[in-house]
Amino acid sequence: MTIHLHQYDIPKNLSVSDFVALDTETTGLNVKRDRLCLVQLSAGNGDAHLIHFPTPRYDAPHLKQLLADRAVVKLFHFARFDVAVLFERLNVWCTPIYCTKIASKLVRTYTDRHSLKELCQDLLGLELSKTQQSSDWGAKILTAKQQNYAAADVCHLHQLREKLDLMLEREGRKDLAQECFSFLPTRVRLDLAGWGSEDIFTH
Repeated sequence: MTIHLHQYDIPKNLSVSDFVALDTETTGLNVKRDRLCLVQLSAGNGDAHLIHFPTPRYDAPHLKQLLADRAVVKLFHFARFDVAVLFERLNVWCTPIYCTKIASKLVRTYTDRHSLKELCQDLLGLELSKTQQSSDWGAKILTAKQQNYAAADVCHLHQLREKLDLMLEREGRKDLAQECFSFLPTRVRLDLAGWGSEDIFTH
């Protein structure tokens, strides 16, 4: 895995495949309050690009162009949070979307463990360290441990998608998964509008 650290934006001509893995790091889990500190992406080729925002300045035209490119599917694990953060701070909708957490919940019904760490362990036989998960992502200089942690969060998503797609196909739930992915921007809009904890579909 090769890590490339960038300040505020990705290179103009960064090459990606039809699928790009994405993740974010923030100062907390409140989308309205906490700021975006890092965006990680990988084209699935072993390289991880980390876009660092040491200050809350989010004029990242090349990154925004990639996020808005409908020819590129964005791979997330728990897309609901990342898509909300990216819209709130960069004012861009990431579509189309593939969420490995949703796919896992649709096919790995033999377990209630759907974290990225559990997925990598179960489907890829990999052990991910989560020791840096609660570190200070708002720091102006990121440590090597933080960078390695952030890169690991995107470097396995392509492999996970391939495994999950086979399981979705086997269980006849691929179309259902796609409908869930397509609904995610609407779910995020509800979150941001104040319906984050309320299920409007209940009686």
